[in-house]
Amino acid sequence: MKLFKTSAVFLALLLIFTASVALAGTLEDVRAKGFIQAGVNGDLFGFGKPDEKGVWRGLDVDTARAIAVAIFNDPNAVKFTPLTAKTRFTALQSGEIDVLTRNCTQTLGRDTALGLDFCQVNYYDGQGFLVPKKLGVKSAKELDGAAVCVLPGTTTELNVADFFRSNGMKMKPVVIENTAELAKAFFAGRCDCLTSDASQLAGTRAVAANPKDYIILPEIISKEPLAPAVRHGDNQWKDIVNYSVLAMINAEELGITSKNVDKMLKSKDPKIKRFLGVTAGNGKALGLDEKFAYNIIKKIGNYGEVFERNVGVNTPLGIERGLNALWTDGGLMYSPPFK
Repeated sequence: MKLFKTSAVFLALLLIFTASVALAGTLEDVRAKGFIQAGVNGDLFGFGKPDEKGVWRGLDVDTARAIAVAIFNDPNAVKFTPLTAKTRFTALQSGEIDVLTRNCTQTLGRDTALGLDFCQVNYYDGQGFLVPKKLGVKSAKELDGAAVCVLPGTTTELNVADFFRSNGMKMKPVVIENTAELAKAFFAGRCDCLTSDASQLAGTRAVAANPKDYIILPEIISKEPLAPAVRHGDNQWKDIVNYSVLAMINAEELGITSKNVDKMLKSKDPKIKRFLGVTAGNGKALGLDEKFAYNIIKKIGNYGEVFERNVGVNTPLGIERGLNALWTDGGLMYSPPFK
């Protein structure tokens, strides 16, 4: 009996070890094929969408490219898989993609039930409402009885139901799986309002025939920390994705940009020397080149550059930094030390 119990314990430990080994090794797999496979939105202007020449653009796209640079020193060593809100997690769980950079909200349920790990938030958001100006609505609390366009399988679907219920209002949900088709339905007048993350609403409005015909109502009804996600169990891969995003944030904190990063290599500041790999250690700890952070900033830019290039005030989206400003400027973007 004692031998049986010992064997059972050994077998259980062996199964745990085998499972952990099977989950690990994403970096080796990625290096073997020569690129990372990233799941993205595919039709959200400012975050993930090919331009008129077929070149992928957006904040989430640049996040994926930063990971590719960290590993290969090549922003083009990434292939993009457009995914719907319904298919995004399955694609990651099944191994179809290596990382999900598709405006995904981190939640307790997703962290615990889906076999995923979320990394550093790359955009702090909240759910809002987009309506035609001609509707004459000034507040979301005036939408009683409205037809509401919403994506299925998202946090927004539950949030909007809770909002209407808690305010004693009724709604008629218009549920369409694809983001682009949902926007078409809204612009065609099939629903009175479109609800989603405020950043997505800004992206949707930006591609309207006449963006000035639409307004985003003032209410923000949820917290939506959007972050890249990886499969649970591969700690090295999670660290690489995490610190690829944090490298862009830390660079902005240190005043390092794509334009001055070469000059910064000569800095006497020990924090900058460690960060840029002049002083070795960080790269080895992650299994990467010591210049991985330098390479990211040189080829992608710091977080502020990425934000302004894709969604900032001088883009069609016109989004202020807000919560996505550095902590030193009243925002939530904050990097742990690179040491």
